[in-house]
Amino acid sequence: MATAKKAPAAKKRAANPAFMKPMTPSPQLAAVIGATPMPRTEVTKKVWEYIKKHKLQDSANKRNINADAKLKEIFQKPQVTMFEMTKLISAHLS
Repeated sequence: MATAKKAPAAKKRAANPAFMKPMTPSPQLAAVIGATPMPRTEVTKKVWEYIKKHKLQDSANKRNINADAKLKEIFQKPQVTMFEMTKLISAHLS
């Protein structure tokens, strides 16, 4: 009876320090998530909380976000995809 060899334990991926660096939101973005500097990951999480709270996800296509007055200040158009959203938000971080 042969004994099975154990597979080496998978290494835990280290977080990219660039994503963890606190970023300061623009005044337009601060109106949605607050003015406190926070990492990009937290910014994205807060924006999604805002979108879900205000039911801004398009009902027909969940990948689209319908902008309300505050988000229109950031997106500069009435609707964006979730992939466009991250690019547009990053322009509002410094």
